[in-house]
Amino acid sequence: MRLLMVWLINAVALLAVPFVLPSITVETFGTAILAALVLGLVNTIMRPILVLLTLPVTLLTLGLFIFIINGLLFWFVASFVPGFHVAGFWSGVLGAMVYSVISWLLSAVLLKKPA
Repeated sequence: MRLLMVWLINAVALLAVPFVLPSITVETFGTAILAALVLGLVNTIMRPILVLLTLPVTLLTLGLFIFIINGLLFWFVASFVPGFHVAGFWSGVLGAMVYSVISWLLSAVLLKKPA
């Protein structure tokens, strides 16, 4: 049940990103759900491999290269999901940051653990 809630929260966060960044578009809620699913799969499978392969660069940049990886993956997912468009690389980096912040805020508010 919690996984389904996180998935829906991420879809809503993805729908909110175009209101902050007009260079990113999400056409429908169904598109947002599909894109959230693909983003979750990509972040689960590909991101750890990329982080491991780019560890020396990440260490040299004091972790800032992680933003580049997140932006590339966000942009990559937009190239596969119809109805989800990211204008370019820097839009992907900013979009990934905004998406993460919105998703984190919604999760903190909606998924409170009982005391």
